[in-house]
Amino acid sequence: MNNNLIHEELSRSIIGASMAVLNELKPGLHEKLYENALVIELLERGHEIEQQKEFPVHYKGHFIGKLVPDLIVDRKVIADPKVVTGFNDNHIAQMIGYLAKTDLKLALLLNFKHAKLNWKRIVREL
Repeated sequence: MNNNLIHEELSRSIIGASMAVLNELKPGLHEKLYENALVIELLERGHEIEQQKEFPVHYKGHFIGKLVPDLIVDRKVIADPKVVTGFNDNHIAQMIGYLAKTDLKLALLLNFKHAKLNWKRIVREL
């Protein structure tokens, strides 16, 4: 299987839902508003959503804190709404860390800053 095509149908649905949210709300709002609207849109499309689910993080057997991805869709894909000029290495590194700790294989960065939705797929290498 080609890793770049992992969860392709689900990815298209998330991106389509994100486009619908952006078309309705327009750019210029806070990330949390897009996140909450995206939850509504994805639920209406029949997806299971876990919003702000907490994952414990341990180091050498000691609890050191919690990891909290914005959205997990259908228990398969992390969806992370952003309002940024552009994605940078920190955004990508954060998603790689989230994928490692959640044991998921795909994250979608979704940028609502501009009139046209931008997105980036991050695939966890096995």
